[in-house]
Amino acid sequence: MEFGFRETQASYNSGSQNARVWTEEWAAQWLYCPNCGTGQLTRFTANLPVADLFCDSCSDQYELKSKKGEFGAKITNGAYGKKIERLTSNTNPNFILLKYNLDRRMVLSVCMIPKHFFSPDIVEARPPLGPHARRAGWIGSNIVISHIPDAGRIYLIRDGVVTPKELVVSAWQRTRFLRDADSNARGWLLDMMRCLDQLGRGEFDIGDAYSFETFLSQKYPNNRNVRPKIRQQLQYLRDRGYLEFIGRGRYRLTV
Repeated sequence: MEFGFRETQASYNSGSQNARVWTEEWAAQWLYCPNCGTGQLTRFTANLPVADLFCDSCSDQYELKSKKGEFGAKITNGAYGKKIERLTSNTNPNFILLKYNLDRRMVLSVCMIPKHFFSPDIVEARPPLGPHARRAGWIGSNIVISHIPDAGRIYLIRDGVVTPKELVVSAWQRTRFLRDADSNARGWLLDMMRCLDQLGRGEFDIGDAYSFETFLSQKYPNNRNVRPKIRQQLQYLRDRGYLEFIGRGRYRLTV
C-alpha cells in the first residue's frame, strides 16, 4: 500500500478541492471492503446523490470524509431529514475518515465507522439557513462521532502504520450483530457500549454497569425498569460474543 496521492489531470484553485479528488482516487485504488474482506472499493458516478464508494462484492456503500488534520467531535453532513431517512434504509453508508497531509500529498490515517453504529441519536440538526440564503430554511446535519463507541472506530491505517487486514475484518465482524437490531434496540446497545468504554478497563462487575443507571434513566425517561434493561443489554452482548461472563457478576470485554 502506498500513502502518496497520484495527481490527476483535474486541477482546482482550492487545495481542499484537489485533495477531495486525490483522496477519492487513492481510496478506490488502495482500500478494500472490511465488511466482506474481499471486494475492492469502486467510485460512484460523479454528482449522484449517493455515497462516494461501494464494494463490488457485497454492495456495501461508503461515504468518504477527508480532512487535513484531526477530526473533531462532529462531522458536517448533508440534509438532516434525508440523513435520518437513510439511517433506516439498506443503503445507509459506512463512513471512511481519512486524514491527510496536503503539503506532502499523502495519507496519514484511515478510520472506518461501520454503518451499524449509526442511530438517529448521533445525527444532530444544524440551525436552518437564514432567509437570505440561496436555500433559505434548509437544515443540514452533523454526525456526532464522539457518541460512537470505541469498537466502532476501526483503523486501517493509524499514524502511517497499516493494520493487518485480518484484524480489521475481525474487528468489523465482531460488532456486525448490531445490523440485526432495530433502531430502538440498537440505541440501547450503543449506549451500553459507550458506558462500558467509560469504565476504561477490560473487566467489570454488574455494580459498575449499574453506575450508569441515572444517565440511562434520564436518556430513557419512559423506561421505569432501567436496571433490568441494563442486565438485558449485558446478556445480549454476552450472547453475541462482545462480552464474556466470567462468574460472580463479572464480565470481560472480548477485545
